[in-house]
Amino acid sequence: MTASPLLRSYDDGRLSLPNRIVMAPMTRGRADDVSAVPHPLTKEYYAQRAGAGLIVTEGLWADPLGKGGPGIPGLVTDAHVAGWREVTDAVHAAGGRIFAQLWHVGRMTHPVTLPDGELPVAPSPVRIEHQQIFTKDGLLDHVTPRAMTTAEVEATIAAYAAEARNAVRAGFDGVELHGANGYLVQQFLAENTNRRTDRFGGSLTRRLRFAVEVMEAVVAEVGAERVGLRISPDNPENEIAEEDAQGTYRTLVDTLAPLGLAYLHIIERGAYPALADLRPRWPGTLIANFNGPQPTTREAGEKVLNAGLADLFSYGRLFIANPDLPTRFATDAPLNPIREDLIYGGDAEGYTDYPALAPTPVG
Repeated sequence: MTASPLLRSYDDGRLSLPNRIVMAPMTRGRADDVSAVPHPLTKEYYAQRAGAGLIVTEGLWADPLGKGGPGIPGLVTDAHVAGWREVTDAVHAAGGRIFAQLWHVGRMTHPVTLPDGELPVAPSPVRIEHQQIFTKDGLLDHVTPRAMTTAEVEATIAAYAAEARNAVRAGFDGVELHGANGYLVQQFLAENTNRRTDRFGGSLTRRLRFAVEVMEAVVAEVGAERVGLRISPDNPENEIAEEDAQGTYRTLVDTLAPLGLAYLHIIERGAYPALADLRPRWPGTLIANFNGPQPTTREAGEKVLNAGLADLFSYGRLFIANPDLPTRFATDAPLNPIREDLIYGGDAEGYTDYPALAPTPVG
């Protein structure tokens, strides 16, 4: 039952987990689109998956301009905090541990999604040219974002810190900063999306400054032991182009390592072997993730852990379809197939109606 490295417990003095299987953050788009309060079924959805060593929620916007599409929840108002408190209480009652993902999409949104039809904000006014974005009005062409002023960048850093404080108020065990997949943090890191000339752009040190200052602000607010970071080096998603991914992320990791964070969460996608290159530079807990066209297998996660490239491994789509994924891995049980057309939006169907294994009869 415990032969798989994924099923071994983990304790580094900060994270104490019954297994090494992490539920990755995944957008589900089921919050109330006006209030951004989580759907009433959200507490059931996450509690069903409390057998994960650690759950990281879907991205929760830190600022109304950071909302990426319909049904995306926030963690800004007292109503948001109350809604998420119901979720964390349910997860804890089921024996689980849960971190909130702090999220701002930057240019990856549209005026029809934002308050008063405002333009998206970004480090620089660089438009996404070759893809469309999903909105309540369907797929639409991207617009050219508005460059954030220096004061707005500083206010956004403060917004992340305030969101982290709200997460603790809501009962989360910690927070993860979303620094991956072409959203705001990575837009500041990448050369093609950051063309600023103030202290947040230009040289490598200046391009890293936003990410570093957000992490420092969040750590100051809730403590390093409650803070993780997710990155996706060399990930071309959402038209990000990093000219020197190795140099960028080695420097970022070296800069953040002294903070003593709860973990670093690396999505490996692209030509750069991020796990092998960054593992020796990161002294703390490292979570690995593969972002590919097919759900990652149990065997792939085991291979990473056995090679010493990570301490924990996160799964996304397998957790959507299999609320009891660790049990299925432990018993070699078949996996439920995912219904791709029901990932985003809706109600219980494709959300809380995936079956768990029947309990084994006793006696």
